[in-house]
Amino acid sequence: MEQHTDRYEKSLVTLELPAVLELLAAQASGEEAKARCRVITPALSPYEVKRRLGETSAAKAMMVLKGSPGFSGAKDVRSALARADLGGVLNTRELLRIAGVLSCARAAKAYGEGDESGRQELAGLFRSLTANRYLEEKITASILGEDEIADAASHDLADIRRKLRVAASKVREALQKIISSPSYAKVLQEPIITTRSDRCVVPVKVEQKAAIPGLVHDVSSSGSTVFVEPMAAVKANNEIRELKAKEKAEIERILAEISAECASFREDIERDFLVLTELDVIFAKAKLSYRMDADAPEISEKELILRKARHPLLPKGTAVPIDVSLGGEYDTLVITGPNTGGKTVSIKTMGLLSVMALCGLHIPAADGSAVPVYSKVLADIGDEQSIEQSLSTFSAHMTNIVEILKECGENTLLLFDELGAGTDPTEGAALAVSIIERARQQGAVIAATTHYAELKVYATTAKGVQNASCEFDVNSLRPTYRLLIGIPGKSNAFAISRRLGLPEDIIEDARSRIDTESAAFEEVLEKLEYTRQQLEGQKTEIAKRLREAEENARQSAHLRAELSVRYEKADQKAQREAQRILADARRQAEAVFTELDRIRQLEAKNRDHLEVNEARAALRRELNAAEEAVERRLADSLPPEEQPEAPSRPVKAGDTVKLNSMGGVKASVISVDAGGNLLLQAGIMKVTARPEEVTLLAAGESETKKVIERSSAALRSMSVASSIDLRGMLADEAVLAAERYIDSAVVAKLHQVTVIHGKGTGALRQAVQTMLKRNKQVKSFRNGTFGEGEMGVTVVELR
Repeated sequence: MEQHTDRYEKSLVTLELPAVLELLAAQASGEEAKARCRVITPALSPYEVKRRLGETSAAKAMMVLKGSPGFSGAKDVRSALARADLGGVLNTRELLRIAGVLSCARAAKAYGEGDESGRQELAGLFRSLTANRYLEEKITASILGEDEIADAASHDLADIRRKLRVAASKVREALQKIISSPSYAKVLQEPIITTRSDRCVVPVKVEQKAAIPGLVHDVSSSGSTVFVEPMAAVKANNEIRELKAKEKAEIERILAEISAECASFREDIERDFLVLTELDVIFAKAKLSYRMDADAPEISEKELILRKARHPLLPKGTAVPIDVSLGGEYDTLVITGPNTGGKTVSIKTMGLLSVMALCGLHIPAADGSAVPVYSKVLADIGDEQSIEQSLSTFSAHMTNIVEILKECGENTLLLFDELGAGTDPTEGAALAVSIIERARQQGAVIAATTHYAELKVYATTAKGVQNASCEFDVNSLRPTYRLLIGIPGKSNAFAISRRLGLPEDIIEDARSRIDTESAAFEEVLEKLEYTRQQLEGQKTEIAKRLREAEENARQSAHLRAELSVRYEKADQKAQREAQRILADARRQAEAVFTELDRIRQLEAKNRDHLEVNEARAALRRELNAAEEAVERRLADSLPPEEQPEAPSRPVKAGDTVKLNSMGGVKASVISVDAGGNLLLQAGIMKVTARPEEVTLLAAGESETKKVIERSSAALRSMSVASSIDLRGMLADEAVLAAERYIDSAVVAKLHQVTVIHGKGTGALRQAVQTMLKRNKQVKSFRNGTFGEGEMGVTVVELR
């Protein structure tokens, strides 16, 4: 933990860092991690700050991909291990806690393995976990609960308990004979078996106790019943007592043996616990980052830059973001504005976000934000009037300022609220300027709030000092809480009074009593405010047009990319068709060579000359047919403008034609009569047509189209998405759609898919998962984890 002065510690409390750390502790799992969260302090070196922020960012990135690891089992076992190391015997609760640490370490190590995304900030911590599975399983196999030791803990324990069960059975049998015997019906108070002093007995009427020989262990409160252990059961009960003593001794031995093994691994287990605690704290920072919608700032050398920064303790929906910078072009910021206008919240936000970043926490600010590594952040904020110390508000503030000036130096951030207030305005303003100048000379950067007009003038004229103000809406008489850099706050007293109904003559009289210089200054501020509002409107309009232009550019880029993909797909399709044609030609050539080999074999064996000639003729016919098929396919693969003209020979039976009068419907020619009329088969209809009413199609066009359609269907089946969205469907149609999708995914060789069904009432999820249970193509399925959609999705693994 970093060492800080008392003044710095007080400033951290003033800036409400402990409240943020309490939010952080709520995100941690273990008690030790919660305690560490509450005592985190700002780091003092840039290296340490970057390391902390890098760890938080790495944890946040891992949570996106894998969800959050569990650390609930990482309980503090160091005192138990120390006692075991001294020879002590640990109880079952302590041993189960040690097993919990080992289990948690094993799960965390598995979580960290296989992460190839370059997040090395946490790799060392995950690798340092030992995960002693042998000891973990020995504890969990031997101890079933805090009050139960398993029979399998040792061979002797299993043997003792087996004998106990046999002895107990003997006792039960002996007593059962007594209570079920008719001869003892009048002797027994009730026909039941009960226990007294861990021994089985039967309730006997006091006047009949001599009827059952045995030992009396107890008498009822009324004195009418005695609880007798019959002699037939005494021996077996004695055996049970002896066996229970042996059982207890064996359990003590087992616990001592396991305790000794834990002591032998003490260093590894303690290191695992400390590493798990550190990881718990880091992932708690990542969870808090998600909750605050925060991000890691850049670490700058000197300049503090906050973009759309929000105070982390204010509700996100109501907090007004601020843009502010300090330490670059100017080292001092003087903020003016009305009371409750947001001045104090602004400087608190600057200070709190700075120390949060130094603690390794992400800050609720937009990209482009940067924080320097301040050696100290000292604040004098709020009314610290002390009655016990007889200090007025002014004296209390001055006491703080004296301490701050003693401690401030290079790379110190000073935050003053209402600097110089609580005394005569003239003297207070002079003191405020002098305090700021002294702090600047000592190398500090300053943000101060004030009501004094003198400080507005000082900030306007002094080099390295900048004015800022919190905006106030005169029409609604409400502050907007927006921080405006470069514009001093205008006094709105007259405008507010006029809006509230103060007579105009009183306002004019008051205006005449202001000295000329002050009135001129207020007039300048009024003009500046008017100009700012005009520029603000123009800026809003320009930003709107810029967004529209960016959206148009984005749509144009998307359209260009889409067209490029389409051209690329068309080119790929043509290449695949050409390759298919070449492959067919190769197959035909191979068939020709095979047939040539057969002919040679016929000749070599002096087969019949006629058979050889016939084979050669058949081979020539096959070659001719192959050449014609290749030429037709090449012609079909050409663009439309390069396609050869359709054949113009007379139509004959067996040809395929296109009916021009029926919109190009294809038909097969059944016969041609003497007058040239054609009898056609179009689907289930037979049609008669004249030759001029049809167009003869190329012989291979139909078959080629079928091949292309089959190829297209195959390509479509290969491009199956990795998820399906069923939200908005009814259960029946969702199940049908999911079944079809699973079939397509199996054909496309997908191993894992995601079914999105939403959370809702859970009915759709239940229907889908019921279908998955009976689907033989599904290997397993599970609900989504954090970052995958949780209960709103089901992740399916296919066979």
